[in-house]
Amino acid sequence: MLPFGNMPVLDRTDLDILEILSADPRTTVVALAEKLRLSRNTIQARMARLDQTGVFLPYERAFSPGVLGFPLQAFISIGVRQTELPRIIAELARVPEVVQAYGLSGSIDLLALVACRDARHLFDTDARILSIDGVERTETSLAMGEVIPFRVGGLMGLARREA
Repeated sequence: MLPFGNMPVLDRTDLDILEILSADPRTTVVALAEKLRLSRNTIQARMARLDQTGVFLPYERAFSPGVLGFPLQAFISIGVRQTELPRIIAELARVPEVVQAYGLSGSIDLLALVACRDARHLFDTDARILSIDGVERTETSLAMGEVIPFRVGGLMGLARREA
């Protein structure tokens, strides 16, 4: 993830590349070059820059934990002692069921997305998180289903208008 203030500037060609890839992530460099009427070397250079500047997310986000045998997903809201936040985050990162976590403002300090085999596994995972020194409380909410999948198409439209 990019630190604040270090976001790359995307021009129209970058946005064109991202738009094509968002529609079909398996589009080859050759196909991108043909569609955009640019050289393969130009596309490869731009793709390398986009990758190096953190534009592309890890590929492991492209498949569901369910295919690995972890179909139950839940959000665990975590309250912590603020002075111990960096150590708590490091320990939370060692819990394999935690597939993603965010730091939040407000009454909840961290929000973790976990993937588990079943309700018992979720209960044990929550207990493991709660046992981390400095974690003061947790609250678990089952993810009943994804109603709006991760998307950036609308943001690309906004960015294109602003570019």
